[in-house]
Amino acid sequence: MPQPVLSAVIVNWNGAALLARCIESLRRHANDLCCEIIVVDNGSTDDSLAACEGLASVIVLRNGRNLGFGAACNVGVRAARGASVLFLNPDCEVLPGSIERCLAELDNASVGACGIALTDAKGSVARSCYHFPTPVNFVHRIFGLHVLSPRFGDGAMTTWDHLHDADVDHVIGAFYVMRRDLFVRLGGFDERFFVYLEDLDLSRRIRQHGLRIRFLAAPASFHLGGGLSQSIKARRLFYATRSRILYAYKHFSRPQAHAHFGLSLVVEPLARSVHALLRLSASALVETLQGFAMLWRDLPAILQLTRRR
Repeated sequence: MPQPVLSAVIVNWNGAALLARCIESLRRHANDLCCEIIVVDNGSTDDSLAACEGLASVIVLRNGRNLGFGAACNVGVRAARGASVLFLNPDCEVLPGSIERCLAELDNASVGACGIALTDAKGSVARSCYHFPTPVNFVHRIFGLHVLSPRFGDGAMTTWDHLHDADVDHVIGAFYVMRRDLFVRLGGFDERFFVYLEDLDLSRRIRQHGLRIRFLAAPASFHLGGGLSQSIKARRLFYATRSRILYAYKHFSRPQAHAHFGLSLVVEPLARSVHALLRLSASALVETLQGFAMLWRDLPAILQLTRRR
């Protein structure tokens, strides 16, 4: 195909029908942009790739095993030719005008990345923007206080209606557009984050580079949310907690990171267990115990990664 304007990078892991709908939406609504679609497969065991292999403008890269989201995105960008890159979750569907609006925004040299409003299955606009979290925000998360009041949030901008354009600290990586040369210059995603917070870390580095992150309220696209991780909740808890620990060591002071590490290992499993018992949820209790058992088993690897800033 001719030199593409945009490279859409989709990381797939057993995406099945979600991936097929995502690709179809791109082929329908981004065809005029000369968009190449790069599907990076992280060792899927289902038949999800059957929907995209052989399609014009679709490139399939097989990793053979699950490298994690950030590492797979980096693989995709190394094969990309577009001047801009769209990182798109397979549980998203692109709707008319969303990509064009983001690319127009990137024409402004002061803008480093942007995202579009994302509606859920009920048609509601998701609260998808974040402030950069502080150590206090992470403590709120450890004790589960974020479920009690927005005052105890983890950085999510839940009280803002997301109905107008704005400069923000972070737009979620489900629909994340930036110039490819900037992504390469910043070193891509930090592959220490297997999944979760790798997009937040990238946004922080973009902002540290003196560039803006833009949230665009329209035209919206669709994001199912939760996606493929709903069926592996214990492992999702493990990776989310692991990523918070790594983020703390990268972006907080050493004493703050040490304190967060200790609270995550000891206090958070107790707090989550108490919450599960109060809700009379045996499944939540089992998921908590399984997730933190994985975390404790992974401690040697985590400690080695925390030595790097």
